[in-house]
Amino acid sequence: MNSQPLVLASTSIYRSELLSRLQIPFTTAAPHVDETPLPSESAKQTSLRLAQEKARAVAHDHPDALIIGSDQVALLDGTQLGKPYTHENAVRQLRAMRGKTVTFYTAITLLNARNDNLQSEVAENHVSFRDLSDAEIEAYLYKEQPYNCAGSAKSEGLGIALISRMGGDDPNALIGLPLISLISMLSNQGMSVLQPK
Repeated sequence: MNSQPLVLASTSIYRSELLSRLQIPFTTAAPHVDETPLPSESAKQTSLRLAQEKARAVAHDHPDALIIGSDQVALLDGTQLGKPYTHENAVRQLRAMRGKTVTFYTAITLLNARNDNLQSEVAENHVSFRDLSDAEIEAYLYKEQPYNCAGSAKSEGLGIALISRMGGDDPNALIGLPLISLISMLSNQGMSVLQPK
């Protein structure tokens, strides 16, 4: 069993909660990465690049660790939707999304800082939104304030009320961390989540 320390390159409480489900000890580190998409970069490419950059950003301080980087980008009608950060931006995003299907790309990277081995995958999930009224959008934002979530909605919270249908590679990815892929990556590094005690 691999005894390398595990580091989550994220300060997201949602990613920490998801990783905690695997019952493996880990620490967190802030990656401090500019999340602006590059010109002509697809949403999938953006999520993958940022997940890798986040993992590499903390490798200097954790040279012996397995480091997890993750990033999520939402795509609506060919336009990338990032984190809204403000109420006004969230209103604009949710108005644009009502009655439509949004694709969420959630990339996961596992970097072995000891030998620079890098594994990456992107989970794809499709979310159809209800045809919400302006009043419903305002009520949701007032109650949940999802201003640090790509696409302005948290499916693990009240945001589920905005959704008419969802499907894809991994429901955990929609919350922010593709656990199905991560379990395989950890196993490739000799760390099994089902290791007998």
